[in-house]
Amino acid sequence: MPIPHDPAVLLPIIGLTAGVGLASAAVATVFVSLPEPLRRWLVPHLVSFATGALLGAALIGLIPGAIEGAGLDHVHEIGLAVLAGLLLFFVLEKLVLWRHCHEDDCEAHVPHEGAAASDHHRSRALGPMILWGDAAHNVLDGVVIAAAYLTRPGLGVATAIAVFAHELPQEVGDIAILLHSGMSRLRALSLNLLISVSAVAGGIAAYWSMADALRVLPYALAFAGASLLYVAVADLIPGLHRHVDPKRSVQQFVLILAGLATIWLTQHHEGVAAAAGMP
Repeated sequence: MPIPHDPAVLLPIIGLTAGVGLASAAVATVFVSLPEPLRRWLVPHLVSFATGALLGAALIGLIPGAIEGAGLDHVHEIGLAVLAGLLLFFVLEKLVLWRHCHEDDCEAHVPHEGAAASDHHRSRALGPMILWGDAAHNVLDGVVIAAAYLTRPGLGVATAIAVFAHELPQEVGDIAILLHSGMSRLRALSLNLLISVSAVAGGIAAYWSMADALRVLPYALAFAGASLLYVAVADLIPGLHRHVDPKRSVQQFVLILAGLATIWLTQHHEGVAAAAGMP
């Protein structure tokens, strides 16, 4: 699909993608500005909520969207993209843990404190993992917004609103994960802002090479879904299992369902909009 190089088209795409990122970062800033006792109380609950949001974004939104975009004839390739994403993030987490192990004492160096040290290093590794996954996800959001805007400007605006609604619960959960991983408030906010506006890069890239971007989009969606799925299953859920108190467990389950339901609702509204005539 040849795209005319028109600043009047590019500038709104930049505005929409940047606006979604900045609005998401603003929500995170409000959360970090809360009193510390309230944040400490909220963080474990938000981690549970984020687990559901990440699972929902991967399994309700991104991966089904990838299959739909690629078509049933290419479903095995989508499966391979998901598998590649899971394996890559396994390797990335190993590298992050290996670096931390060489910076500090770790399980191999402190046998008597092995389990506690392992939990500590896995917690520290969560920050980089969620940032990598969120960056990939945001770039893809930029591609989707640009594709919608180039199809029809009104559709681009509606898609940007839907992306923000989709990102909102995940953004709050992500900042909670960054704080949970040991980052300071300033560092967490700075990195979150940088990652949030990475959607602009996806929008610009899509504008300049929309035909290529649309061709690889289903596989990129599958890869991004794999990253979110890995963080939820490999990192967050094992941490939730460390708390076996029945009341705490019920709270975790309810919050996971709330995260899933929030993502499902945003996807449902997108489906209703599409059924009403939006492509």
